[in-house]
Amino acid sequence: MRVTVWNEFRHEQEEAAVRDVYPDGIHMVIADFLKKEGHDVQTAVLDEAEHGLSDAVLDRTDVLVWWGHKAHEEVEDEIVEKVQARVLKGMGLIVLHSAHFSKVFKKLMGTSCDLKWREAGDTERLWVADPTHPIVEGIDEYIELEQEEMYGEHFDIPTPDEHVFIRWFSGGEVFRSGATFKRGRGKIFYFRPGHETYPTYHNQSVQRVIKNAVKWAAPPNTSEPVRGHYSGPGL
Repeated sequence: MRVTVWNEFRHEQEEAAVRDVYPDGIHMVIADFLKKEGHDVQTAVLDEAEHGLSDAVLDRTDVLVWWGHKAHEEVEDEIVEKVQARVLKGMGLIVLHSAHFSKVFKKLMGTSCDLKWREAGDTERLWVADPTHPIVEGIDEYIELEQEEMYGEHFDIPTPDEHVFIRWFSGGEVFRSGATFKRGRGKIFYFRPGHETYPTYHNQSVQRVIKNAVKWAAPPNTSEPVRGHYSGPGL
């Protein structure tokens, strides 16, 4: 699988607390465990030309993993349009944590994607809502994270095709933390955990979910349907 891991890479450069957890960037941690899974992995960050997402990069991307937080509005609309078009044609998209508010995700969802949040180091338990789903292969009944940022309902997204995880926080809130969508020929998985000040992406179970999701989101091995004016057989 050809995977591109995209990250703003701002927090890691500007905040020592984040740099202590991810010294080379969140994208490098994710890229590393995906490479160990046998994938062909490249990375891209916000401050590169074309945000690292040139046509050449997208041409060799089967699945795009996206992490963003503080600079969503700096992503150029032209790049957002390109990513959306690739998803509709079959590129998989894994949307992590606060990338729920990215231009890319909001454009594909068609809603505000807003929610409640609180950064207070809550304990989080991710309950597996569909134990038959390939994204939770190798995962027990739940994943527990000692500290995470709280996200709470109502989460303004369209009704997901599938609910994979439902999360409970020690403050009492719940959240649809793992949800799948299909747009055109492309598969999308939103996965909630991953606040930058916590070592979430070092957690083996979280890594397993992302590995599974990348495999699940692979482009379909089918021909694109014929659309528009048609004068072939059958007429």
